[in-house]
Amino acid sequence: MKTLLMKHGVKEPFFGVKIEYLKSIEKKVKKDYQLAKDLYATGNADAMYLAGLIADDEKMTKADLNAWLQKAESKNIIEYTVPWVAAGSKQGFGLALEWIDSKDDKISSAGWNTLGHILALKPDSELDINLIKKLLSRIAKTIHSSPNRTRYTMNGFIIAVGSYVAALTNDAVATAKQNGLIMVDMGDTSCKVPDAIVYIDKVKARGSLGKKKKTVKC
Repeated sequence: MKTLLMKHGVKEPFFGVKIEYLKSIEKKVKKDYQLAKDLYATGNADAMYLAGLIADDEKMTKADLNAWLQKAESKNIIEYTVPWVAAGSKQGFGLALEWIDSKDDKISSAGWNTLGHILALKPDSELDINLIKKLLSRIAKTIHSSPNRTRYTMNGFIIAVGSYVAALTNDAVATAKQNGLIMVDMGDTSCKVPDAIVYIDKVKARGSLGKKKKTVKC
């Protein structure tokens, strides 16, 4: 189990605890701001993942979130845990816009995933549609010259726009067509970059376009 996780970017120290076991702890604890911070501070990837599950997102400050991202080393923490919590926080949108401007692949990839999660959670009435269009245009111009994992999460943002913001589905598909093939080094894994057009078409086929999520944590 640990070997597989390491191939997918999880870094020591960690025990390799199955997510289903961490989820059972989440059900008992629910939300605990201080416990989440204490767990995250251990630097153990399993504890950091659990911290994201039980974090009281709305209590997380900008300083908290920046500190969490700086401390993150494992890919699952960078691209899932931190963006989950940031998306549910009051600081998330503004902070994500700062993160995507970073030249650091870790920071910018977390930023794009945070933005994608926000689209999945917030009603369209709370979203800046014009800004989202500008972000799609930005991706079309810069994705192929962006760092490795940032390319992956930019593609994920396109999928999020197309899937969760029905008014911009066509814009997202058009951006994906303009981008063409997205090359990302997936390391020693069989993982592939999702085809944004195919993914969005599947969401459309099952009648789920624009349907929001209650949570992005899993």
